[in-house]
Amino acid sequence: MSIIIAPSILSADFAALGEEIKDVDRAGADWIHIDVMDGHFVPTLTFGPQIIQAVRPASKLVYDVHLMIERPELHIPNYVAAGADRITVHAEACVHLHRVVHQIKEAGLPAGVALNPATPVSALENVLDDIDMILLMTVNPGFGGQKFIAQSLQKIRQTRALLAERGREGMLIQVDGGINAETAPLVREAGADVFVAGSAVFTERDRAAAIAALR
Repeated sequence: MSIIIAPSILSADFAALGEEIKDVDRAGADWIHIDVMDGHFVPTLTFGPQIIQAVRPASKLVYDVHLMIERPELHIPNYVAAGADRITVHAEACVHLHRVVHQIKEAGLPAGVALNPATPVSALENVLDDIDMILLMTVNPGFGGQKFIAQSLQKIRQTRALLAERGREGMLIQVDGGINAETAPLVREAGADVFVAGSAVFTERDRAAAIAALR
């Protein structure tokens, strides 16, 4: 299983965001993970589409946009226009999840659905045939630098088993929260293949070594 490393710019130096993205690109990142928070669905307020548009020229890597926002269907067109390559929405934030997933796909982008730690995997059963990635939050969303929730490992295994049952073995499972050199082998063994890491990459002086350690 090939591992995809997606450093989260939530932990980057915001005053030099473009240079920070270039640095992790040179260090061997596969994707750039962009945590969009609205101050409502989660407590924190982070990036809007204007910021994504401003840093889009910094890298040709996949810009993996994670919308932790209420009513994402109102804002998806703006993030597509800003340069997102992938968009993930939260099941908990979508009244009409199926419709929102297809809104992303009709815009030409892969669609992901995220689940908070307390949301069961069964919430995805009715959209499994429509989505391209499942994001399992391994901390409660809203802040960087949190401790990995150990119960997440069983949830990853359950998700991988459900995908196998449905003939979707190749679907990506992304994990976000508390991913570092210690937890990365655990989530990999459980079945995850896209690792979002913020503090574990951006707080390190040698970011190439930090990314290599996650692999």
